Amino acid sequence: MIGSSSAGLIGLLFVVVTLTSGADRAQAERGQALYLTPSVVHFAIVLCVSAIAVAPGLGVALSALLVGIAAAVGLARAVRSSIGIARPRQGTPAPHWSDVWMYGVTPAVIYAGIGAAAAALWMGAAGAPFALAALLLALMLVGVRNAWDLITWIAPTRGANPPPG
Repeated sequence: MIGSSSAGLIGLLFVVVTLTSGADRAQAERGQALYLTPSVVHFAIVLCVSAIAVAPGLGVALSALLVGIAAAVGLARAVRSSIGIARPRQGTPAPHWSDVWMYGVTPAVIYAGIGAAAAALWMGAAGAPFALAALLLALMLVGVRNAWDLITWIAPTRGANPPPG
């Protein structure tokens, strides 16, 4: 269920991208790299791990390995976002205090948990699938929160600076 929800949310993020039309290209690209791309990555990882969980014929070891790889990719993306948001470029407004926490630190903690759940799955721990499911749900909810944050920030500022012309 959360896999298909994530797939739908990825599609909705493309609508968010259209809201950035007319914005300064360099600023929009930096914002997409630090804010939008992580949300897409979160949803894509939830979708992929959900697909791994229901794929017929995958053994536990291979499933755990693939989930671990997904967790490592997500963790790297979350760390990159944390660093990028924490170091704003000169001449750009300072990020909101919650940005580093919700776009970087919280997802990083969830990805570390997903990695631990993958290891527990590998070792045959009985609660590992339930922990993995809870962590995927948490990751999807963080992604929803972040997508909502983006929309509520982009939409009001969209008309504030009309494109030259």
